[in-house]
Amino acid sequence: MRVIVILALVLLTSCACNKKDNKPLSAEFSYKLLSGDSTNFVRFTDITRGDYILSEWNFGDGTKVTNKVSVSRYYPFAGEYQVTLAVYSIAESDSNTKTISIPLNDLIVDFSLAIADTNVNYVRLVNNSSSLDSLTWSFNNRSVRNEDPVMAYFPFTGTYPITLKGFKNGVSAETVKSVNIVRNDPGFLKTFTLVWNDEFDGSGIDMNNWTFETGASGWGNNELQNYTSSGNAEIADGKLIITARKVNDLKAVGSYTSARMVTRNKRTFTYGRMEIRAKLPSGTGIWPAIWMLGNNIGSVGWPKCGEIDIMEYVGYMPNTVHATTHTESASGGNATGTSIPLATCEEEFHNYGIVWTERYIQFYIDDPSNITFTYQPPVKTESNWPFNKPQFFILNIAVGGNWGGLQGIDNSIFPQSMEIDYIRVYQPINY
Repeated sequence: MRVIVILALVLLTSCACNKKDNKPLSAEFSYKLLSGDSTNFVRFTDITRGDYILSEWNFGDGTKVTNKVSVSRYYPFAGEYQVTLAVYSIAESDSNTKTISIPLNDLIVDFSLAIADTNVNYVRLVNNSSSLDSLTWSFNNRSVRNEDPVMAYFPFTGTYPITLKGFKNGVSAETVKSVNIVRNDPGFLKTFTLVWNDEFDGSGIDMNNWTFETGASGWGNNELQNYTSSGNAEIADGKLIITARKVNDLKAVGSYTSARMVTRNKRTFTYGRMEIRAKLPSGTGIWPAIWMLGNNIGSVGWPKCGEIDIMEYVGYMPNTVHATTHTESASGGNATGTSIPLATCEEEFHNYGIVWTERYIQFYIDDPSNITFTYQPPVKTESNWPFNKPQFFILNIAVGGNWGGLQGIDNSIFPQSMEIDYIRVYQPINY
């Protein structure tokens, strides 16, 4: 083994980066500030005396390279930099450090901002930087690349940071400024546009949107239905019909079948206006819901993932619908929400919706102006505001369970159906 190592070192020596006369190793280099458009480029040349098998440059700006005889380096900022060349042979090593001075800043990132005269919720951003290869604006949870100027939209009062990050010759720098918005935009909802919808107009359920979750596990609430992938959901007359059916009179797990449809990993959303038009089933023991869960439930679990119950209904409380949020800080029986009287929820279609922003979740019935409940923690934390991440939709009818079956189940009511005319998602165009 020792003979092999010696032979390998001899071979390495024969491939030395700098082959000269057999003299003591002495690290040396020269450098020159390049002329032309920029004095911020420096060319370094290795003029080491003696033979070596490895060289390493340290350019004093956090970057290193190895085995380069001649190399150019870009220094975007004025200052003094300690540059070191270290060389290594089999028997010895040496290094040399020199200070180079860069006289001028070359990568200068700057911008101006001006609040629009016609709408104080819009801010015009103009890049005033020196020549850049590319740039990225960051504001209000948005990133915009290589656009100049940019009109930034801030719908709510507050002070917001705006960042411009510039890139040149593989190096980046950024500047941050703040803007103060003095009012909420009264036209905020008018900026929304339809980004996804299912009108249930086809011949069958669109499996590009939906997945059937199946089983009779109780679903964490001691529910009695067995969710199936066929026989309990269909498209008819331009509507989705979810139907709960009775199998037997035992009132046990599996005595009923139903459907639970989710958009998990297919259609997920963060913020927007979500609206579902539906007509509800009736009778003691029935428990339909239109709701959302955090798409990260598989990694963080419930309730840490967050849950938005756009509409829940329990048949033993007729003509009352419920809107609720569940979080790590308040869930289950201690969840935050409200109950809303709605005399025709079983007989007529109604719109159940939310307007969800980074500030709040507003629940409404029939029209966004008819707000029934607002969830808006004054101080948002990870435990009370998991609603800054994508969520998916769930449409289902449960039977029995801790809440739905609190007053038993009336087996004479079946079958019972929830009819859904559409589901629509709107999001702001510039937000």
